[in-house]
Amino acid sequence: MIRLLQVMAGAPNGGAELFFSRLAIALSEIKYSQKVVIRKNKERSRQLKENNVDVTEMRFGGALDFLTSYKLRKIAADYQPGIVLTWMTRATQKLPKGTFKHVARLGGYYNLQKYRKCDYLIGNTQTIISYMTQHGWPSDKIIYIPNFVDEKRGLPLERSMFDTPSGFPVILALGRLHENKGFDVLLEALVAMPDVFLWLAGDGPQKQTLIRIADNLKISDRVRFLGWRSDTSNLLAAADALICPSRHEPLGNVILEAWVQGKPVIAAASDGPKELITSGRNGFLCEIDNPTNLADTIKLLLGDANLAEELASEGRKTYERNFSKKIIVNQYMDFFDKLVK
Repeated sequence: MIRLLQVMAGAPNGGAELFFSRLAIALSEIKYSQKVVIRKNKERSRQLKENNVDVTEMRFGGALDFLTSYKLRKIAADYQPGIVLTWMTRATQKLPKGTFKHVARLGGYYNLQKYRKCDYLIGNTQTIISYMTQHGWPSDKIIYIPNFVDEKRGLPLERSMFDTPSGFPVILALGRLHENKGFDVLLEALVAMPDVFLWLAGDGPQKQTLIRIADNLKISDRVRFLGWRSDTSNLLAAADALICPSRHEPLGNVILEAWVQGKPVIAAASDGPKELITSGRNGFLCEIDNPTNLADTIKLLLGDANLAEELASEGRKTYERNFSKKIIVNQYMDFFDKLVK
């Protein structure tokens, strides 16, 4: 069997980091021969080890951190992997050259000059694949493999946990509190929906700005800032719909997560959602930066239970046909097999 070394130097939280752990654990479940190296993170290390993943932690510091590169060279020499899969820029740049095939996995529009030493690139959306080819990467050196998400059905949380009364619709938004996510647009839209409560799960640099916006719009009594949460499936199970108002969203893992939990989705028409959603069939697409259009669409969805159920059902079917854990893990394994033949 091919020996795989995965290297992730990500942040404590984030979509790529979550998917990295998910894929490593899925490969461990089928006894795939792998080792993983991560930036020091007690919680991520604990989770991986509990799922029988062989984990090494390293610093992954800045340009003067030569020790991490030295340690990576040593672990590659000792383990002799056929393939090294690096996640994002820092891990890619820290990895020394070797006899292995070097593959980098990208979930965004990164500076491809920093990936020149890679043999192959993986993109998790077709638009990212197009970005790679437009920037000079040969088509036979890139491959599209999307993400899968946690497929365990969530247990609905009691709405009272977040001071939310029963009998009112609850919409959920998830992600890093950053301008790109468009949560300010969702807050503006909420003004036109006086009976709707918003749960906003995430953390980031725009948190205080969003709190001020909610105060200024006089909707603070209907907005709950939940912070970073690891129980996404339970939040989705308790909510009526997922809203993804992003100005920029390369993929949109949250859409896949909502589909698995049988929830309808409304998203702004950024790159990732446009690739996933056929508007009116498995979700709704709205104009970017248009709170009126977003509010009208949410009101349409929440006002028609049959429509919401139909969209959620089609979303689940879309996931099962294209993004299930079994399908995506097999795509990775097939790709790895082809690399070493």
